[in-house]
Formats: sequence, C-alpha cells, structure tokens
Amino acid sequence: MIFELNSKSFNSSRATMSQSVSSFFKETTKPLTSGRRPWSVFLDLTLLNFPSSIHDTTTRITQNFFHFSVNYSIMLLIILSLSLLYHPLVLIALFITLIAWLSLYFSREEPLSVLGYQLSDWMVLVVLFVVDFLVVIWGGVFQIFVVGGGIGVVLMLLHAGLRSTDDLVADDIETSPYANLLSDDDGDYAPPTGGL
Repeated sequence: MIFELNSKSFNSSRATMSQSVSSFFKETTKPLTSGRRPWSVFLDLTLLNFPSSIHDTTTRITQNFFHFSVNYSIMLLIILSLSLLYHPLVLIALFITLIAWLSLYFSREEPLSVLGYQLSDWMVLVVLFVVDFLVVIWGGVFQIFVVGGGIGVVLMLLHAGLRSTDDLVADDIETSPYANLLSDDDGDYAPPTGGL
C-alpha cells in the first residue's frame, strides 16, 4: 500500500514535471515561431519562376529572406539534423545546447547572473557559440556540419532566388504599421495647399 502511494505520487510528479517542461517549450518557442509563414505559401510551386535579371534575383533573395526567415531557419535546422543522423551522440549534445539557447538566451527576460556577476547578452551569446563549436569539434563532425550547412544555404538561395515575390508585397502592406501610407487608396489624401 505504501509502495502504491509512492508510485502514484511519483507518477503524478513526473506528469506535472513533463507538463511544465512542455509548457516551457511552448512559451519559449511561441515568439520564435510567430514570424513563421504558412508552409503552403512557402512551398507554393506555382510561384517558382526564373528571375528576369541579376537585380531581380537579388531583390527576390532579400525580400524572401526577410519574409520567410523563420521558415528558412527551420529548413536549415532540419537539414543539419539530417546530416548528423549517423552521429546520434553529437545530435543529442546539440539538442542539449539547443535547450541551453532557448532557456539562457531566447526566453530570458531578466539579466543572467553567475556567482554574483551579471552577464550581458553578448557574453551569453559568445559562450553559447563557443559551446556549440566545441560540441561540433568534439564529435568530429565539423566537415559534415559544414557540408550540411552549405547544402542548406544553397537550397535557401535557390528557393529565395526562384520564388516570385509578387504576392509578398500585399501581405507586407497589410501587416505594416505604415499601411495607410503605402496603400493606393487616394480617397483620404488631400495634397497640401499654399506655399512656403
């Protein structure tokens, strides 16, 4: 009977802890994924066509990177994870560093203090980058990581260069705080009268 009570309380505390961890990740990733655009818009094959000039290509790449930045980040993370499938220990270590990124950098509201010293965001960023670099070196997957990252960047550039941006302008105007300045509706506009 005592064993049953302890196992029940252990299971309930384990369930409570898993719920708090999952709610932590949901709350942490909510601002990160709020800029994510729908995948159906991102992967719309009817909008893929060749640009007419180099200027058009660079404009498309710039606009698509700004508009789909979260989608491209997720795509790059998936490609890097797939490139590390044959190295599960490194993948687990990088997942742990991802948790450190989420808890120490992205979801933190107040400054971080260690042993009474307050650490700036810049210091936290440098330490997390160094830890990630050391994990990649420790696992001996630097070359795989660079090749996977290169493949991801090439795919992102191809998509951004080939995807038309005609539909993005209307979306950006609607969500812009300057929408009434950018709209074509001239009904409310009265040109200034008089001179200097």
